[in-house]
Amino acid sequence: MPDVEVKQMPAFKKVYKKLHKSEKVEVDSAIREIIANPEIGEPKKGDLTGVYVHKFKANKQETLLAYEWDARLRLLLGSHENFYRDLKR
Repeated sequence: MPDVEVKQMPAFKKVYKKLHKSEKVEVDSAIREIIANPEIGEPKKGDLTGVYVHKFKANKQETLLAYEWDARLRLLLGSHENFYRDLKR
């Protein structure tokens, strides 16, 4: 696995700390998948150019993990409702 600095954005930290232990395992697994293959997510366009969104299931609910990829990995986690609106902020 490449040596990558993962930077958790404040919004990510806020959502992550409220997750159940099993959901955290799913999120951690998704992060490892992204590190192994940064192009796994769907690239966004327009205002969100440079942002990728990886969709996965956590506790039978679709979860979105937005990230920017360069020398570091920057993360934002959330469910679909208002996700893209919050991501633009």
